[in-house]
Amino acid sequence: MGVTFTGYLAPADFAEDLKTEILLHKDLKILHQFENLFLVEGPFKKLCWSQNEWLSPQKFQIKSIGDAVKILKAHGKWWAPYSATLHRRVTLIQEQLPKIKSIEQKFLAPLPDRQLGGWTLQDAETLWLSPTTTSSFPNGVITMSENKIAPSRAYQKLWEFFTRTGHRPQKGDKCLDLGSSPGGWTWVLAELGAHVVSVDKAPLAPLLQKNPRIQSLKKDAFQLKPQEIGAIDWLFSDIICYPDKLLELVQIWRASGLVKNMLCTIKFQGKTDFETLQKFCELPDSQILHLCCNKHELTWFQGSCPLDKRSQS
Repeated sequence: MGVTFTGYLAPADFAEDLKTEILLHKDLKILHQFENLFLVEGPFKKLCWSQNEWLSPQKFQIKSIGDAVKILKAHGKWWAPYSATLHRRVTLIQEQLPKIKSIEQKFLAPLPDRQLGGWTLQDAETLWLSPTTTSSFPNGVITMSENKIAPSRAYQKLWEFFTRTGHRPQKGDKCLDLGSSPGGWTWVLAELGAHVVSVDKAPLAPLLQKNPRIQSLKKDAFQLKPQEIGAIDWLFSDIICYPDKLLELVQIWRASGLVKNMLCTIKFQGKTDFETLQKFCELPDSQILHLCCNKHELTWFQGSCPLDKRSQS
């Protein structure tokens, strides 16, 4: 049986987080690092800090720009470069490949239906390529369309998550939004037709206060008991708190048996708390990803449906 290789590409500014995560897995070995791109020996894994995965990396020796173009065209149609070095040479090669249409992804619109490969140069004579990756967006970067009405830019996290995964509340679902003010997530959920219990000691934005689908509770989210709310279809949290504090909150609601789906932002203060992150990973049916609009944070989901379409591309 041959050796398995995978390329993992970290989001901008998070190469060290991805490197640490890779090294925590004893069955993975980093063969090469090209800035944010890691070529790794070992079984494929869904890593939290990976933005895009190269599923079939291959190395080729090249003698010229034309040689690189010829090899790439022979292995696939659509290619997105990852430029870690020799940037001018990378540009000259990519210019001779079919152009990739730039797409501003609209909320809930279908994702691009294309198999997009990735490639990079190790040096002037060494080309790495993977005809298959797990994103139909160049280097896994999704640019969502924007909305000027939303109370805060936090809405982009739910827009990206729902669009990317296809998993979202349905009309009439009961949702709980913890730490909701000024209401970016509450706004998205109400627009979907869900009934939202919005919990925060601070008020919601004026445009939400008279929405009949929104019930506002002025209360500390950490003091709220599940029995006060009853059965819900979704629990959401974008609260600014330490990861271990969020984990305690999640465990309380999980133990209640009153929640079908949970979606929370794990926000890191200073260095990434890998110990607590691992505890989130170990919760049953948990999946974690870094959204393109996330900063030093990750999105954790627990529910009955497959989460990330990256693994289904």
